Amino acid sequence: MARHIELERKYDAEADLALPDMRQVAGCAEVGPPRTHTLRASYFDTEDLRLAARGITLRRRQGGTDEGWHLKLPIAKNTRQEIRAPLDAGVRDVPAELTDLVAAHVRGRPLVRVAELETRRTERGLLAEDGTVLAELADDTVSARRLSQDGHEVGLLGWREIEVEAVHGSGELLESIGDHLRDSGARESKVASKLARALDDDVVPLVRSTATRTAGDVLVTYLGEQVEQLLTYDPGVRLAESDDDSVHKMRVSIRRIRSILRTHRRLVEQARIPTLDAELKWLADELGEVRDLEVQGARFDRRLADLPGAHQSPAWLLAMADEEHRARDRVRQTLLSQRYYDLLDALDAFLAAPPLNARAGRSAKKETPKLVARTWRKMMKRYKRAEGLSAGQERDVALHGTRKAAKRARYIAEAASSLGSPAAKLARRAERLQDVLGAHHDSVVAAERLAATTDRPDTPAADTFIAGRLTEVEHREGARVLERLPAAAKKAGRRKPLRKLGS
Repeated sequence: MARHIELERKYDAEADLALPDMRQVAGCAEVGPPRTHTLRASYFDTEDLRLAARGITLRRRQGGTDEGWHLKLPIAKNTRQEIRAPLDAGVRDVPAELTDLVAAHVRGRPLVRVAELETRRTERGLLAEDGTVLAELADDTVSARRLSQDGHEVGLLGWREIEVEAVHGSGELLESIGDHLRDSGARESKVASKLARALDDDVVPLVRSTATRTAGDVLVTYLGEQVEQLLTYDPGVRLAESDDDSVHKMRVSIRRIRSILRTHRRLVEQARIPTLDAELKWLADELGEVRDLEVQGARFDRRLADLPGAHQSPAWLLAMADEEHRARDRVRQTLLSQRYYDLLDALDAFLAAPPLNARAGRSAKKETPKLVARTWRKMMKRYKRAEGLSAGQERDVALHGTRKAAKRARYIAEAASSLGSPAAKLARRAERLQDVLGAHHDSVVAAERLAATTDRPDTPAADTFIAGRLTEVEHREGARVLERLPAAAKKAGRRKPLRKLGS
């Protein structure tokens, strides 16, 4: 499958609108000759349009220079990741490699044709002085048919639109092109895609709560944001063959969900929480195996590059890479399991009807600072205990517990950020403490993995020697990192932002 990031702008235009001279755009020296295509596309979604509700489009297109199967996943405003499969990957049914990428939204429901579009497109390249294509301007005349559940036409629409997609140009260039189009009478489109216009009022956009009036609002809003983040990173986890940070980001979103449910447990009816938390932990653990292997593998690669005399990777490091690939395959199967779909359904149900109690109805300005302060006290209490221990395994465990408490403190401060800048300051301070403790924990885990390697009788002597040298590096690194800990803890423990948050 081919992938690329699509950065574009869309404009509505009347049939008689004349395109402006794009050579007036700064940086555009020439406009290439027109190229005309007829594009025919079938769009697929669930019957209740679950993909369209999130701005996702899945189509099979014939004609033009990029015919094939296209899946477009929103990344940010006017920016989408496009994933392509060849036209022959599926004639009537969506290719499995694309259905897998939307499985978190579809969750076993069939994908059916929901619309068919025919577009008469005239393309022009916008060129720099040296001939580099800065952007492609597409002038489209569109005819769209909305299909019913049984495949019959239920609506016919037609319109003209202009698309400008960056090739080697920047977002600033697209804005400049847009200014010229608007000056000529074009209007910036209010819909993100042709499909959204074709489906019109049938799509019910997903709307998450953004309220922050009550303590319960703060919980539900933050939880909704993290569920959306989880779903956003899901395709990247399925696609990744190596570290692209998607596993880490998806795992962090799960941690945030678990953490906010725990710190706000006094606001929630508890009957549904244990099962939900257990399932979230299961998913985090599944991702954690990959994450731990990729972090440690990259760490050892960097260490070896700086180690004199280490000219090739030891067998135990190559074995770790193989183990990581197998773990990624297991994660992909996990993300196709009914258990995963059930967890996503449970999160949706929680957000649709949050099981909040009377306390959740209290003012966020009064109740949320109390929750933040309670979490902060626990974090500092854990740090004080760890600080009093001698170097060794017991202290390492205590420091790791402090790191977990710092994460919870950070996440609850993030959730409270709508209450003002003191919460954002608290979140940054907790994050710094978390980072220091995390760097120390990574050294501890690395040393433990190296020790397990050298304990194996079948490890070659040369590999054992390298592992021993890396162990020395990790011990030194762990001690060096801890030199930064008192300063980070002292700053995190300052109570002024807590007092301001509660004032």
